[in-house]
Amino acid sequence: MPSSVVSADGTVIGFETLGDGPPMLLVHGGTATLSRWAPVQAQLAERYTVHMMDRRGRGISADEAQPYSIQREGEDVAAVLEAIGEDVYLLGHSYGALCAIEAALISGRIGRIMLYEPPMLSPARPSCRRRWPPRSG
Repeated sequence: MPSSVVSADGTVIGFETLGDGPPMLLVHGGTATLSRWAPVQAQLAERYTVHMMDRRGRGISADEAQPYSIQREGEDVAAVLEAIGEDVYLLGHSYGALCAIEAALISGRIGRIMLYEPPMLSPARPSCRRRWPPRSG
């Protein structure tokens, strides 16, 4: 069932819901829409109430307000979390994982978070020359 929320900057964010059980929010990656979850949505919906959002400017969500920022994407995820309820399982894939991290900084609705293939450097990789997380100062 399609629904929508209004994010902090006024952007309308659309999401679809199916299933029954504890709430789970799925956030897709960079070039996708919520249809990216089609191969797994039925299996997840057997155990969870699955909410699949379209990130701003994609699918059933409105075009993004300018200027773009990852913080605004985090606010979008947080707005959907707020509409869903408490103790939401949050799953972010690729760039959606970075959006999920941003949402975690501002939302108290997350019960558990899973980040699948976030595009970030890791100190576990020998080829990584940058420190993560970066040091301040």
